[in-house]
Amino acid sequence: MPRYKLTIEYDGAPFAGWQRQDNAPSVQEELEKAAQKLDQSTVTVQGAGRTDSGVHALGQVAHIDLTKDLAEDKVRDALNYHLKPNPVAVLEAERVSDEFHARFSATQRHYLYRIIDRRVPLTLDRGQVWRVPRALDASAMHKAAQFLVGTHDFTTFRDAQCQAESPVKSIDKVAVARYGEEVQLTIEARSFLHRQVRSITGSLVEVGFGKWSPQDFKAALDAADRSRCGPVAPPDGLYLTAVDYPADAGTSA
Repeated sequence: MPRYKLTIEYDGAPFAGWQRQDNAPSVQEELEKAAQKLDQSTVTVQGAGRTDSGVHALGQVAHIDLTKDLAEDKVRDALNYHLKPNPVAVLEAERVSDEFHARFSATQRHYLYRIIDRRVPLTLDRGQVWRVPRALDASAMHKAAQFLVGTHDFTTFRDAQCQAESPVKSIDKVAVARYGEEVQLTIEARSFLHRQVRSITGSLVEVGFGKWSPQDFKAALDAADRSRCGPVAPPDGLYLTAVDYPADAGTSA
């Protein structure tokens, strides 16, 4: 059965997350419906990561096995046809070897969190960013964020429902920068805990408001205590932007 790697973009607002659920719409389910119409068979979509309800993606990755051997452009275009009118698009379909696995072959995941600090309500960016009504100090947020780099016990920024075996994770790179009225946090790691990025972002906003100093943020991290986490940021501004794979994972991506 030919295997295809899919690079996917979606607006997470109408969905209860990536993962298929019994009584709520999901991105995975809509992709599986589209793939089954294309292949006339039962198709399982394996994703690189399980984004939460309302979280968006610019570069989610998944793979599917089809019974039909189709051209890559045909797979992409047919899936997009059957996905309508859902706000989900397959950006690329790439034929890969059976050794490639969207989740287990991944070496790095990249996330972006967008914040706009203005009092005026959002119009065009509504549902796509987190609006906060006060000015943020992006430089202080960036300084605090550097304490995250490396391997730590991230219990403070771990959701109570997280099913990971350990709260210890490694963050490879994180940055906070301002672009006009928008403040962007970018973060890279092999894997993340449940709602880790949103928990981190909410606490960094406390730094941006001047409620916490960068050292307060470090103390909260070092405490490894969930009660020390600041308010959790909403899903609106979070995007899975890319997933990396080694060249020998059955794909050149």
